Amino acid sequence: MQHVEHQISALNDLIKINNDRVTGYQKAIEGAEEQKLKKLFADYIEDSKKHIGDLSEHLHVLGGDPASGTTLAGKFYHTWIDVKAKFSKKDTVSILSDCEYGEDVANTAYRNALDDKELIWKDERIVNILSRHLKELKATHDYIKELRDNAIALALESKKMEKPSVEPADTKIIHN
Repeated sequence: MQHVEHQISALNDLIKINNDRVTGYQKAIEGAEEQKLKKLFADYIEDSKKHIGDLSEHLHVLGGDPASGTTLAGKFYHTWIDVKAKFSKKDTVSILSDCEYGEDVANTAYRNALDDKELIWKDERIVNILSRHLKELKATHDYIKELRDNAIALALESKKMEKPSVEPADTKIIHN
């Protein structure tokens, strides 16, 4: 019975991580200017909601109730993002960096749930669900990282173009 309680706790932690993702991507939508990014972030919110549904369904099978909140770390992180946003301009690079960090946290949580030796996942269905979620989260992380790296390169290229071109001074000395 103790392993079932441990599973319920672990699955609720993953639900909270997905709730953190929903909150994080909602903040990213608010800060983003590009419609393409807003659409992508909305898709990731929907992915998290599906993950929550999958996890909740299995929690009911185990006799548990799904968590409804976010993680304490997520609350601190989102508060920090809000404070940072008040004092600095939110650009695409910083938004994508924040998203990448959130994906790192989610990937780690899923990996820990799958690797935890105290969790005895007797139902292969939940192992498959967790593995599928982790695979999707890794793909999301990699894509967000690629977008961030491209945004950095674009920003650097833009800064190079913004530098005023300096013409060499005329060095001819005219003697009369």
